[in-house]
Amino acid sequence: MRRFFASAALAAVIAATVSALPAQAEDKIRALAPTWVGFAPALVANTLGYYAEEGLEVDFKFEDDRSNVLAAYARGDIEVDMRTVGEHQGRPRDASTPGIIIGTIDLSVGGDGVVADGSIASVADLKGKTVAVEPNIPARLLLQMELAKAGLSLKDVDLKEIATADTLAVFADESVAAVGTYEPFMSQSVKAITNRNPKILVSSKDAPGLIIDIITARQDDLAANPEKYRKFLRGIYRAVDFYKKDPAKFAELAAPFYGLTPAEVTEIIDTSLGYTTYEDAVAYLGTKEQPGTLHGFFDQVMQLNLDYGAADVKLDAAQQIDPSVLTGLFDGAKR
Repeated sequence: MRRFFASAALAAVIAATVSALPAQAEDKIRALAPTWVGFAPALVANTLGYYAEEGLEVDFKFEDDRSNVLAAYARGDIEVDMRTVGEHQGRPRDASTPGIIIGTIDLSVGGDGVVADGSIASVADLKGKTVAVEPNIPARLLLQMELAKAGLSLKDVDLKEIATADTLAVFADESVAAVGTYEPFMSQSVKAITNRNPKILVSSKDAPGLIIDIITARQDDLAANPEKYRKFLRGIYRAVDFYKKDPAKFAELAAPFYGLTPAEVTEIIDTSLGYTTYEDAVAYLGTKEQPGTLHGFFDQVMQLNLDYGAADVKLDAAQQIDPSVLTGLFDGAKR
């Protein structure tokens, strides 16, 4: 899926670190998310002790393969998943699939896109050319949208499905005209494969607000233990507050989880994403009586996914978004 790849060994270290909380923790949440710096607040919250203060244990692991996440949800192995709205909607999800949106965490503002050979002046020039992209990642949706503007579709290109972690190796092959990818692979391709005069053909900067990462929870456990999820979200939004106050320290705390330097984390955040505060999340989800802006956005992306064949079932925003956990989240609680 869309996100920076971490080795299995690093992932194991991260999992051990994040789950090493006090034995007296009253509640536990098991979460999966792609290896993407956009989800760093959920990790930094643990380092800062925010979960421990709430008596909550969070077992957070990276998982880029969407099918593995859905299987874990179905088995009851996890309670939380974090993905983009578009990925959340993608096949094989239907109305009965576990996972309901309870919050937002970040926006992509340039972290996803398509890198093309210098000979490609516009998306229209990709007709008949080989284009490589991983299934069901934001770059694929961006590519489909741009092709549609040129009167084309994915059927008009020679589509090659890849793992995004292989972006540089794939783009080094001159038979591949363009690669749909995400940061840091997108920038690395432009900087490293200079013989192709590469350029970013389209990115999420060209579609502001289209790619939003959301936090989802199992409906059955949420109904049984709503306060557990309030603790989880409080930790995340307190970590976002911490980032706003001290971005350098936040980058220092986040870097080890991704095998990056603090400077690399800072660069990714500054050029690729924006974290959503608690107030932002409330504006997106709204209330049951007054739905927020995420509802209309959800419908917009849903239609795009249906039009482009990325989803099979039209989902109802009202049934997929639950604002109740956010409502009054910090009332009587530490922030």
